Amino acid sequence: MKVAIAGAGAVGRAIARELLVNEHDVTLFERNRTHIDPVAVPGANWVHADACELSDLEAAGLQTFDVMIAATGDDKANLVVSLLATTEFAVSRVVARVNDPRNEWLFNEDWGIDVAVSTPRMLASLVEEAVTVGDLVRLMTFRQGQANLVELTLPDDTPLAGKPVRRLRLPRDVALVAIIRGRRVIVPQSDDPLEGGDELVFIAPEESEDELHQTIKSPL
Repeated sequence: MKVAIAGAGAVGRAIARELLVNEHDVTLFERNRTHIDPVAVPGANWVHADACELSDLEAAGLQTFDVMIAATGDDKANLVVSLLATTEFAVSRVVARVNDPRNEWLFNEDWGIDVAVSTPRMLASLVEEAVTVGDLVRLMTFRQGQANLVELTLPDDTPLAGKPVRRLRLPRDVALVAIIRGRRVIVPQSDDPLEGGDELVFIAPEESEDELHQTIKSPL
């Protein structure tokens, strides 16, 4: 993919390095010339530009990119970047960083955002995941609540132990996308048996989360 990243701070550079490892074409947009350091991210393209300025994005040919990642440390800037990328340049995928969780409600499709990533919320979710067994933990929101990535760890005494995945009676529009068992990540097949301690990762609409939780707690 051809990926644009607005903001070449620590977060933007880290994202760029990960994408380059997977052989994507990455361009970093940075308005502060002193922050431009091609040596810090070998293989990335660097553009001295303000990603909130329409003319700068036009000059960079943003319409040719597949993905825009708004990764600055300023929520207002990330919203503007996202809106411009979607409405003016028809970028097909927009991911935005949320710095202040109080602003999460703004990061939705009205601002052209497909996926909003809140670092504080992600950290809180990971803490909950580490200490909570049997509860549904929301890891990420897609399109501001239309679908969520959620996780549930089966207790050791789960009645699902030994039962195949096909025995799960999931609510409508809910999909089991992965089973994490120790260090293994299992793409679930209908005959795969479940075990106590399994971390089940689902994509689920928000309105189905309670039903999903009850289904896994009392499956029989």
